[in-house]
Amino acid sequence: MKRKRFSVEQIVGVLKQAELGVLVAELIRQVGISEQTLYRWKKQYKV
Repeated sequence: MKRKRFSVEQIVGVLKQAELGVLVAELIRQVGISEQTLYRWKKQYKV
């Protein structure tokens, strides 16, 4: 079974940073995810 890299708390933290105005390109580079993953998380968790 595949192990998840990020917990729900970590995902919510990343989404809150994006809400606060951190540049998307900078944020995804820091976290190590793709832009697609960020937008999928936004859709899934609706923060």
